[in-house]
Amino acid sequence: MTSGSSTDPQRIGFLFNHDELHQVAHTAPIISALQRQAPRARVEVITSSDRQADAVRQFLDPALPTPAFWSIRPNRWSRLAEKILGQVVPLNRLSSLKRSTELFRHFDALVVPETTTTFLKKSGKMARPKLIFFPHGAGDRSIGFSPEIRQFDFVLLPGKKTRDRMLDAGVIRPDDHRIVGYPKFDAFAARPPVRLFDNDKPVVLYNPHFDPLLSSWFRFGEQILDYFAGQTDYNLIFAPHVMLFQRKLLASVEHRMLRFRQQVDPRFAAFDHIHIDTGSSRSVDMTYTNAADIYLGDVSSQIYEFIQKPRPAIFLNSHGAEWQGNANYEHWNFGPVLDDVSGLGAALDTVSPLSESYSEAQARAFAYSFDVDDQHPPAQRAAAAIADFMDIPQ
Repeated sequence: MTSGSSTDPQRIGFLFNHDELHQVAHTAPIISALQRQAPRARVEVITSSDRQADAVRQFLDPALPTPAFWSIRPNRWSRLAEKILGQVVPLNRLSSLKRSTELFRHFDALVVPETTTTFLKKSGKMARPKLIFFPHGAGDRSIGFSPEIRQFDFVLLPGKKTRDRMLDAGVIRPDDHRIVGYPKFDAFAARPPVRLFDNDKPVVLYNPHFDPLLSSWFRFGEQILDYFAGQTDYNLIFAPHVMLFQRKLLASVEHRMLRFRQQVDPRFAAFDHIHIDTGSSRSVDMTYTNAADIYLGDVSSQIYEFIQKPRPAIFLNSHGAEWQGNANYEHWNFGPVLDDVSGLGAALDTVSPLSESYSEAQARAFAYSFDVDDQHPPAQRAAAAIADFMDIPQ
């Protein structure tokens, strides 16, 4: 617990400091919930772009006072340097953090959905603010349990799986975390499904990751688009991780690999049964995971959002992974795994309807990954956990 002042309200900042918007929905729903749960706290928002600020506002309760918004835009030199370096190093994010340390010192805590913010702790000179982490996703990749997480003062978790793996990795301790559920689910629960095609054929979502080692896009991507272009039994949504097409040179710190990303051939956009989205807001608001009948992917954590309703899934092992029994590929137990594209047609023909064994595997994994409490929404639970940790009256 953190001692709070009996006179001055504690300042809790929600920090959004990423180039893209895919992290916003994981913590922004907690803002209004914390305002309601702990009205004596000063809840504020810190963003590094107008797009982020606009995205955050969509999650705010209009019946509550609008929180103060602060901007920590990177300077033009860091933007230029990052561009010159092919955007391999997140200089913009680091620059925004370094240049804003004086602002941050006025906050009692920052709530963040990514680990770059641990830069503030690594110097050893900033006891304030406390850093509160909520991971942006509930996937299986080892990067989700990295040593940087040890730098956080408190960690909010979507379910038991993430807790158990973080404890096993030694990056959290028994008394510095709380399981609260997954606010992103509730944030988009009321949105009606979107109809993207003028037919009732099954819809396949191809959702490759951006990691240059793990992503199927680099080896199989064009072959997959070619396959769907040449058939008429299925509709295809091509909606990769939003970071895949934001950078020409993609880097994996985890796997120490750089790779140039190839463009999508414009000819695929001409097909009525192929919908291509390389990074709009629909790529991060569950529009496509809700609209699809079949998931096709590799290592993206979006598979866990897809199996909120168990459905057929197919996985692409483009990098020769020895995945059986490997926790980093646990989701590959939700459907058949292909080592090349030649088996895609047969897999699509046989994967539906979803077999009982795959359905049970998905249901077990979902229950282990997400703690669901119908009486207490995740954002409310997260707000209560933050208030408890910061010793703010509720």
